[in-house]
Amino acid sequence: MPTPTALELLWGTQQRPKRGPKPALSLEGIVAEAIHGRRDECFIVSKVLPENATRAGTIAACERSLKRLKTDRIDLYLLHWRGRPKLEETLSAFEALIAAGTIRYWGVSNFDVEDMAELLALPGGTQCATNQVLYNLRRRGIEAGLLPWCRDRGIPIMAYSPIEQGRLLHDRMLTAVAIRHRATPAQIALAWVLRQRDMMLIPKASSEAHVRENRAALDIELTEQDLGELNRAFPPPKGPRPLELL
Repeated sequence: MPTPTALELLWGTQQRPKRGPKPALSLEGIVAEAIHGRRDECFIVSKVLPENATRAGTIAACERSLKRLKTDRIDLYLLHWRGRPKLEETLSAFEALIAAGTIRYWGVSNFDVEDMAELLALPGGTQCATNQVLYNLRRRGIEAGLLPWCRDRGIPIMAYSPIEQGRLLHDRMLTAVAIRHRATPAQIALAWVLRQRDMMLIPKASSEAHVRENRAALDIELTEQDLGELNRAFPPPKGPRPLELL
């Protein structure tokens, strides 16, 4: 298989066993095969589930992931969402993992403004590298609270489900903008998020061609006409909303 100029693999950690008649290779096992011989080309992101997010549990979960990935480090390690363990314990684990060189950065996922404020008030909380949340044309609620709050503090948002699990692809306005750019509706939806330079996203891809199609969204520059039409089709929030999840 040809070596791409850059390889980025993001996935949700498989910390529960798969069910089925025969053992299946874990998702992390698949990633281990994909990155074999090219580890330094990859930026690997994984997560710890909230039920594992005590200090000892976080460290143990990370060590299991490292073993399955057959690597000595994870580039970005996220707390999947808040659970019963205290944030102080999770942060203590993240700091220990960074000190040991087993993770490079840490962040969170599905944290609203109140959660982020509590996090940043803790010792070491300002080291949070990102907050991964739901954000796309139909899910713009963070624009009225969480997004500017994080932006003011230099914390980038990592947008998941940027095409709303495929449900945006048949929208008439999105399709019309795509035709003008000789692009796909998915590429326009990605370009809409990526026009914000402090925003990351994690679109799904099922083939090398799909990866390249997603990558091409970076080259699309939306015009004022495009943005105006998309704003009318997908209005921004008029006030704060609870954080949405999928």
